[in-house]
Amino acid sequence: MGQLVSAAKLRSRRDWDHSQRSKPKSTALICPMQAEEDEELERSSIDGSSDFISDLPDECLACIFQSLSPGDRKRCSLVCQRWLVIEGQSRHRLSLNAQADLHPLIPSIFSRFDCVTKLTLKCDRRSVSIGDEALVLISERCRNMTRLKLRACRDLTDAGMSAFAKNCRSLKKLSCGSCTFGARGMNAVLDNCPSLEELSVKRLRGITDGAAAEPIGPGVAAAALKNICLKELYNGQCFGPLIIGARNLKSLKLFRCSGDWDKLFPLIVERVTGLVEIHMERIQVSDVGLAAISNCSNLEILHLVKTPECTNVGLAAVAEKCKLLRKLHVDGWKANRIGERGLIAVAKSCPNLQELVLIGVNPTKLSLEMLASNCLNLERLALCGSDTVGDAEISCIAMKCLALKKLCIKSCPISDHGMEALATGCPNLIKVKVKKCRGVTSEGADWLRAIRGSLTVNLDIGEQLDASASDVGAQDNGVEFPPIVAGQIGVPSIASSSTVRSTSFKFLGLLGGRSFVAGTLRRLASTNGSSRS
Repeated sequence: MGQLVSAAKLRSRRDWDHSQRSKPKSTALICPMQAEEDEELERSSIDGSSDFISDLPDECLACIFQSLSPGDRKRCSLVCQRWLVIEGQSRHRLSLNAQADLHPLIPSIFSRFDCVTKLTLKCDRRSVSIGDEALVLISERCRNMTRLKLRACRDLTDAGMSAFAKNCRSLKKLSCGSCTFGARGMNAVLDNCPSLEELSVKRLRGITDGAAAEPIGPGVAAAALKNICLKELYNGQCFGPLIIGARNLKSLKLFRCSGDWDKLFPLIVERVTGLVEIHMERIQVSDVGLAAISNCSNLEILHLVKTPECTNVGLAAVAEKCKLLRKLHVDGWKANRIGERGLIAVAKSCPNLQELVLIGVNPTKLSLEMLASNCLNLERLALCGSDTVGDAEISCIAMKCLALKKLCIKSCPISDHGMEALATGCPNLIKVKVKKCRGVTSEGADWLRAIRGSLTVNLDIGEQLDASASDVGAQDNGVEFPPIVAGQIGVPSIASSSTVRSTSFKFLGLLGGRSFVAGTLRRLASTNGSSRS
C-alpha cells in the first residue's frame, strides 16, 4: 500500500474521531455513575483541561512519532488503537529477524507497516533464513522500497533476487553480506533498478571463482551508481564491468578482494573520471595501480591499508597529480616502503590536506615539519606504531601545526616531555589521545589537563602490542575521524536488531530535541490522565 493511500486512511480516521467527539452525548440510557463521569469530563473541558493530544491531526502526531526514539515509539503504539495505526503507517524504516518462521507473519507485519521504504533482514548464522518465497512476498507489499540490507540470508537464490528486483525498481541502496545467491541475482538487480546509487557486497558465496566467473554489470543501474563497496570476495574482479561502466561513480572501496587490480585500474580511471574517494585494503595493487589512480584529478580521499607493494614512488605520483587530496590514510604494515620521500611529496603537492593517518610508517622531523609548514589546513593527525616519532617530533608538531584540532598517538616512543610540548603549542588543539606509549605517565597527562583546561586528554597505558592496523583497517586503532553517534530504529515484538545509522556531530542537537519531544509528550499524557481521575 502506498504513501497516498495511507495518508487517506489517516485523514478518514481523523474525520471519524472528530465526528464522534462532536456528537451530543445522551445520558438517557446510561447508568448514573457513567453520566456523572461524563459531566465531570465536560466540566474539565470547560475549565480548559481538554485532551489536546486527541485534537492533534494525524499528520502532526505522525511527525511527533518520527522524532521519538525507538523505545518511545513502541510505548506510544500501545497507548490506544489510533496511536497504533498512526505509528505503524508513519514508520519508514524496519529491521526484522529474517529466520524462516518469519514467512507466515509477513502479511500481518506489512499490513501494519505499509509505508516501509528501508528494510533490514538479518538472520543468525546458526539459523535457517527466509527463502525466495518470503522475499518475493515482501517485495510485492513494499514496491516503493528504496533501501534493502540483507545479512546471512543464506537460503535466498538467484531466482528470488530476480523476482525481488522486478517488483522493487525504485531501489537506491543495496547491501548484502554472507548471502549465497550469485552473479545472476546481482545482475538482475542491476538490470531492473535504474535508480541504484549505493551497492555494498560482502562475502557473496554464490560468485564463482576463477575464469568461469560470470561478469557482473554494468546494467541500467551503472548510470546512477555513486558508491561501490566490495568486501572479502573470492573473485571481486568479476565486478569489473560494473565499476568501469559506472561513469558517475564517486566512491570505490575494496577490502580483501582477490585478483590483480593493477590490470583493472587503468581501465577504470579511463572511463570513470569523477572518483573522489578510493579505499584499498589488502588487495593486490602496486605502484602501477597508483600511477593509474593519479589520473583521478578530483580525488580527495585515499586509503592505502596493508598494500605492501605500494611504495613512495606510487604515493608521490598520486600526490603530484591529485592536488585536491584532503584525507590520506596509510597503513604501511611496517614494510618501510612508504615513508619520508612519499610524505615529502604529499607535503609539497597537497596543500588542502586536512586529515593524515599514518600506521606502521616511520616519518621523521623533516617530513613532519614540511607537512606542518605546507599543509596549513591540517586539523587531524594520527601517528601509530612508528619507531621514529619521539619527543622531538611531537615538539615539532606542537610548534608548527597551528590548525591542528585532534591528535592521536599510539605505540610511539614518546614521553612526558612530548606532552609538555603540547601544553604551549597547537593553539586550536581540542583533543589528544595517547595509547600504549610507555613513556607517558598519568602524571604527565594530568599536568597537561591542568595547564590546558579546555583540552580533552585521553590516556590509555596498556601493554605494548603490534600497532599495525587490524583486519578492518585504521578504525580499530582509534584514529577514525570524526567520531560518530549511532542511532537505532526497532520494531515492537518482531524486530531483532535495528539498523545502525552513522550521524555526525551536527545531529546532536536534533537528538536532544527528540528527548525533549518525548518528555513533553509524556507530560501531556500524564496531565490529561490526571484531569480525568
